[in-house]
Amino acid sequence: MRSVWVTKTGGPEVLEVRDGPERELKKGEVSIQVAASGVNFADILTRMGLYPGAPKLPAVVGYEVAGEVEKLGPGVNSCSPGDRVVALTQFGGYSEKVVVPASAVFSIPDDLPSEKAAAIPVNYLTAWLMLIELGNLRSGEKVLVHAAAGGVGQAAVQICRWRGAEVIATASAAKHERLRETGVSHSIDYHTQDFEAEVQRLTNGKGVDIVLDAVGGKSALKSYRSLAPLGRLFLFGVSSFAPGTRRSLFAMLKGLFTTPSFKPLRMIRENRGVFGVHVGHLSTRADLLREMMAEILRLVAEGTLDPTVDRTFPLAEASQAHSYIQAHKNFGKVVLVP
Repeated sequence: MRSVWVTKTGGPEVLEVRDGPERELKKGEVSIQVAASGVNFADILTRMGLYPGAPKLPAVVGYEVAGEVEKLGPGVNSCSPGDRVVALTQFGGYSEKVVVPASAVFSIPDDLPSEKAAAIPVNYLTAWLMLIELGNLRSGEKVLVHAAAGGVGQAAVQICRWRGAEVIATASAAKHERLRETGVSHSIDYHTQDFEAEVQRLTNGKGVDIVLDAVGGKSALKSYRSLAPLGRLFLFGVSSFAPGTRRSLFAMLKGLFTTPSFKPLRMIRENRGVFGVHVGHLSTRADLLREMMAEILRLVAEGTLDPTVDRTFPLAEASQAHSYIQAHKNFGKVVLVP
């Protein structure tokens, strides 16, 4: 069985394909023959040695897969061999086969391509948790989505469109036209424009109702200041800590130094809230994850949500996939296919 291993911290070149044995199934587990694996920025941060809670290296990364059920462990009756499924993997997804708890496995429609299915779990659960479960997004509200051309960004844009919310996006100028085609009202070029000033201009000084920020650092404070009264800021990443392909002590210290401390008394006075979101650390709420995934997959099946897959790479080219994402070339999800 082939898997992609992070052999040590470093650039994309530290990813290496290795053969290894299959793991025996335990009670309540399912073996899946993988057809597609999602690539997430968390995988890149793990490779760079910047991801809290990552397994000790060398390790196989990857949070999500789509494929076909191969075997069932003792006590599993929620699926059958041959079923097409998508699953959350909690690392280990860059592989030809994975073993996961049955509670992390979800059936998918026969007409849903595996590449699209693999683009669902991390991105859509993250966006759903922020916008729907915690954000209580309403029709007519304004949402600032940072990195709107990325995987979570595209999921968020689609959910906002479904709920009738207006999206203000940040992205490089080359992606603005395509963002408009997806329903984004206004796009801000983060290379040349100050998004805080643009938000104030676009909202006539009122601010936005929700901000989704995976940048971190000084962006978090500017995002907070962009909120209207009753606004909600969601922090779900720190991409500013990793501007290059290798770990930078300067970038880490700069990110930590510029990350704000939010003061409760100020938030009370300003009627604003700040949330931290990490789907990978919600394993104790499998019931909630299953509930959210069921609704997301229902909306995908009816065509309301449509995962955007930018490009697929062979499993053996995982390093190129990482480089592609870190060069900000993707519009939507990048997926590995065995």
